[in-house]
Amino acid sequence: MTTDARDGRTIEAAGGVVLRPTVGSTEVLVVHRPRYDDWSLPKGKLDPGEDAATAALREVAEETGVTAILGRELSSATYRVGDRPKRVRWFRMTPESGDPRQRPADHEVALARWVSVHDAAGLLTYGHERAILDECLRTDHPDERGGTTR
Repeated sequence: MTTDARDGRTIEAAGGVVLRPTVGSTEVLVVHRPRYDDWSLPKGKLDPGEDAATAALREVAEETGVTAILGRELSSATYRVGDRPKRVRWFRMTPESGDPRQRPADHEVALARWVSVHDAAGLLTYGHERAILDECLRTDHPDERGGTTR
């Protein structure tokens, strides 16, 4: 893990693609972050000494109020944040307990909610997150891809 923003090393982060079946569809858990005014999948930086899987579960719980069960690792996404590379390791997850409607808003996440995977294609701000969702759906629910790769 990298803590010094001046050293140029890769920022390590992890997140979850949390899917739940509904009648006739599948929903994915998304968050709205007021600092960036974006819609994204729950993710965050690793704590010192923390592994990616543990960080992904922790970030999902912190940002959404949902405790999840860890599934398989998906592809990683690498992009730049300012002058530094950032790598997010993504994991497929299934909800175990909790309700995002019960999570109070804070400075990091204004709202967490379930949306259909079809609606997520137009809601998620970042193309690399739409691609991760699409990857997950291609292998989990091939009938529900619904235009998630823009």
